[in-house]
Amino acid sequence: MSTAGNELIDVVPLGTVRARGTVEAVAGGRLLVRAGGLLEVHDREEFLAGTAAGPVASLRVEEQERAAAASDGGFLVAGAASVRAVGPDGGTRWEFAHDPWHGTPRARSAPAPSPDGRLVGVVVPTQEPDPARAALVYDAEPGRSYVWDRLLFLDAASGEVVGRQQLRSLASGVVLGWRPDGGALAVSCWTAWHSWSTWWAEPTGSADADDGIRIAGGTWMHALAGFLPGSRTLTQRYAEHVWPDDDRDELAVYDTGSGGQVAVLDLAALAPDPAEDEFRSAGVLDGRHVLVPGRVFRAGGPPQARHWLIDAASLRPLGRLAYPAAVGRDVTVLGDGTWLTEDDGGRLHRWALGRTERAASV
Repeated sequence: MSTAGNELIDVVPLGTVRARGTVEAVAGGRLLVRAGGLLEVHDREEFLAGTAAGPVASLRVEEQERAAAASDGGFLVAGAASVRAVGPDGGTRWEFAHDPWHGTPRARSAPAPSPDGRLVGVVVPTQEPDPARAALVYDAEPGRSYVWDRLLFLDAASGEVVGRQQLRSLASGVVLGWRPDGGALAVSCWTAWHSWSTWWAEPTGSADADDGIRIAGGTWMHALAGFLPGSRTLTQRYAEHVWPDDDRDELAVYDTGSGGQVAVLDLAALAPDPAEDEFRSAGVLDGRHVLVPGRVFRAGGPPQARHWLIDAASLRPLGRLAYPAAVGRDVTVLGDGTWLTEDDGGRLHRWALGRTERAASV
């Protein structure tokens, strides 16, 4: 059994509030709350204090749609064959139509608005009428053949395509995230029997859409997990059984400027039972720390949720978080050094690191 990262690190409870759906942090000190088909944007501090009078923006979406909050109080919504911008008043500002997604009537991911609100990153499928030229042919769907997917940058004001690049992907899942300075978009696509592929794409500012995106680099079998200070990107690899001799959960940090891997952690180092324990996510807590939740299976007992604190520069395990209350496996980092967990009763708990750990890590 591994003993890495078993030192206990105190955490400080900052409050509890009743949850009304899944919660994620969005720019501007806000939270996006998803409950069924209803999306609500709330002021973060008011919501977590339980004093929010109501949402600052809301939108109802269909089951097949995926949506993100825009910086102007509206929303960006992806459907099975389109992307649209919705204003704060609920009206559609523009709609960009694309080929229908392969293998599903659902959108693969939410659009990704850039930090400055000027661009929207989306991945879309591309149909090919000639099956002989296609990378994917659906026998059960005549006439639905596809070449590789495309990454598009859309003008957030008009929906016009201002950048396009083909990706070697036929994605069944997509994760998109802008670097906080807006200088690059990380794109992770999961393709069946091929695992995750991740690229770093930079807007060039060219007036020609075909020159509007530069692929600066990428990696394989790692998906975007977050961004660290400078040009460093945190990725996570999952034990997917793609290759029999290459099954592992790991974190890695890449310098997106040079494209090189600068740190790596095999998460089996944290696992009491590497063959059974699960690590499904990771989050950048602050510029110095990464938070890794997991579920461990101890012999003779039910699975237990555990959370580890990792040094962001070296990916060295610092210890395991010692919560004074039960927590689940899911964690929502808020971007200010605090994070949320949810208990079995549907309540959200907000936490911060204890002073002892903060002082020791400076």
